[in-house]
Amino acid sequence: MAKIKVGIVEDEMIIAQGIAHALHELGYDTTEPAISYTEALGMIVSERPDVILLDIQLKGHKDGIELAKKIKEEYHIPFIFLTANADAATVSRAKELNPPAYLVKPFNKSELFAAIEICQHNFSVADNKTDTSEKDNYHIKDCLFIKHGANFHKIKTEDILYIESDNIYINVHTRGIKYLVRQSIQNYLDLIGARHFMRVHKSFAINTSHIDQINTESVFINGKEIPIGKTYREDLLSFLRLG
Repeated sequence: MAKIKVGIVEDEMIIAQGIAHALHELGYDTTEPAISYTEALGMIVSERPDVILLDIQLKGHKDGIELAKKIKEEYHIPFIFLTANADAATVSRAKELNPPAYLVKPFNKSELFAAIEICQHNFSVADNKTDTSEKDNYHIKDCLFIKHGANFHKIKTEDILYIESDNIYINVHTRGIKYLVRQSIQNYLDLIGARHFMRVHKSFAINTSHIDQINTESVFINGKEIPIGKTYREDLLSFLRLG
């Protein structure tokens, strides 16, 4: 099972390094610390953390609350506010974003661990209560609208070549572009509901109408070799009438 990767957004480098050290001892992976709004956005795109520790006070014109709003609107990643002696107005602004967890400085390793686990749990519960169409996708007949950046892109389900798992995300591959979606493969297949999509591996599902070649170990789609897992082989070959 992949380790949880924790993004660190903290403008005091000594504190950031101490947090990273504690996280590694707790068994988490970490990103390189970001000290500003702009650095944090770059880190999110390049390193794709599973949860973010976010100091409210940051260097630059935009603070952690503005960054949290951006994360919530566009990246759908849980975050934990790190707070010290915030004034009432700042606390009020932070509450409006309903963060899954808070950490008040100074905190110890046990508190850090508890906050991350609570954050992951609360975010997962909230996610399960939210319809998928309200998050990253809208499904209309034979099309999906997938959120990509600030916009929703219309994708015909027949144009999806294959779906690849990437930790808590999936990559939806078309001939033109790869879309990153925070979703599980099985949930996405349930959303699509198209009978010609099949799971062929724990990390892959394919659109069988796009198969170029196939053998007992692999299937080839658009030049990509995709492994066929043993538990999926019989069903796939039977579906294709190759058994």
